[in-house]
Amino acid sequence: MFRRRFRDVIARQLDMFEREHAELIEECEDALRAHRDASREDAEELYGDYLDLVETGAEALAELRDTYAATLDEDTAEEYVAAFNRGAGRRLPRFAPLIGD
Repeated sequence: MFRRRFRDVIARQLDMFEREHAELIEECEDALRAHRDASREDAEELYGDYLDLVETGAEALAELRDTYAATLDEDTAEEYVAAFNRGAGRRLPRFAPLIGD
């Protein structure tokens, strides 16, 4: 799943993210559902609300990743960031495209 070297730490980090941001994750699901169920007049605004929530989650994920990466040497941090991004992409696909590198 993740590069073996970082598998456990990334799994624990993503577990922690899901626990600490459970409400945000639920709000994203609710906002997307509201967008899908909305009239044409309201759909665009509701999708914007959804995207704002996704951006908030992506920023939190990036902060988690970057905080840990800052404790590593440059080459190791680069490997870790790539592994984290792949793991987040698999487990939290709505946030991963916005977390950057």
